[in-house]
Amino acid sequence: MSPSSPDTSGSGAPVREVVVLGSTGSIGTQALDVVRRNPGRFRVTGLAAGGGRVELLAEQALEFRPEIVAVAKASAAQDLQLAFYAEAKRRGYSSGGFAIPKIVAGPDAVAEVAAWQCDVVLNGVTGALGLASTLAALDAGRTLALANKESLIVGGPLVKERARPGQIVPVDSEHSALAQCLRGGRADEVRRLVLTASGGPFRGRGRAELGGVTPEQALNHPTWAMGPVVTINSATLVNKGLEVIEAHLLFDVPMDRIEVMVHPQSVIHSMVEFTDGATLAQASPPDMRLPIALGVDWPDRVPDAAPGIDWTKAHTWELFPLDDEAFPAVALARHAGELGGTVPAVYNAANEECVDAFRAGRLPFLGIVDTVARVVEEHGAGTPGELTLDDVLAADGWARTRSRELTGTD
Repeated sequence: MSPSSPDTSGSGAPVREVVVLGSTGSIGTQALDVVRRNPGRFRVTGLAAGGGRVELLAEQALEFRPEIVAVAKASAAQDLQLAFYAEAKRRGYSSGGFAIPKIVAGPDAVAEVAAWQCDVVLNGVTGALGLASTLAALDAGRTLALANKESLIVGGPLVKERARPGQIVPVDSEHSALAQCLRGGRADEVRRLVLTASGGPFRGRGRAELGGVTPEQALNHPTWAMGPVVTINSATLVNKGLEVIEAHLLFDVPMDRIEVMVHPQSVIHSMVEFTDGATLAQASPPDMRLPIALGVDWPDRVPDAAPGIDWTKAHTWELFPLDDEAFPAVALARHAGELGGTVPAVYNAANEECVDAFRAGRLPFLGIVDTVARVVEEHGAGTPGELTLDDVLAADGWARTRSRELTGTD
């Protein structure tokens, strides 16, 4: 804990200083809601966002009073400053009645905030762009509450070699569930991990029924409110494929001991089976504030972080095997994870480009995973030997270029 954080919570524990990356996105706004409802437990010292929603970022900065605010888009810096003044005026502040935090802008700005003085960095940036911030937070010695799964998948060996034991705390609901269940036994007692998937908006459809899916249909997730990329990844089940690789890297469990089950109710968030036949499951209503709160205050739980299950009512929870023919993304991810090296980075980068092409109408829904599979196959086994950041960035760039060629973007 930071020695500059006095105990104002009344619990005997110092206030935890938090930096929120991706503060205007789904994870970021929910994280700030956790902070808002626990003012004596957390204090925000830094905020960072892409720069597309400067008005919201200004509102957040005036409410939480961070020391530094970053926008990844350099041209948004002036817009952000103007938004501060407009929001301050709307709130009735007199001239000089509020303090503007330090503003940094540009491609390295978010990583700068990731290394800012704090106790924990919540990385809620979307996509592979979160890798630099993940590495910056780890190198600065911060606890990393990781919601940006892509940075771990893209830079797996790099991230793992930089991280101290226990420095990374998962925020994805599935991996948070696994971390909680793993408290119930020793590592050598774990037989397998079982990730659950809602199945997305097309659960139960065969491959032949998915040919004409539109972006609007793919963005209509039945359970979770997420950003467009993650929502479409959930529709293709690429998101679950990424989570299989992430679970392998986070918990050092071999890929062939990580299963996926479809669970439409999204109440059981994941399970761990132990060697004696016992299975522990973490269950709660689908509300990301619970894993976010646990992530930023790990290993402690935040009281009333989210509503619990209503045990006065009857419940039916279903679990189904995954249809790999209709949704081949998980098997492809497993293959990429087994090859290791730069292959997971290629899988992720190709998918991000294909999702963009699908949203723009240049690629059919089934073409997303089919194109990713082709790019992964063309890449081959990846870079042998010790992985470097240059290797990862080169593979990422190649995969994006090749995907754009295949989807008619270039």
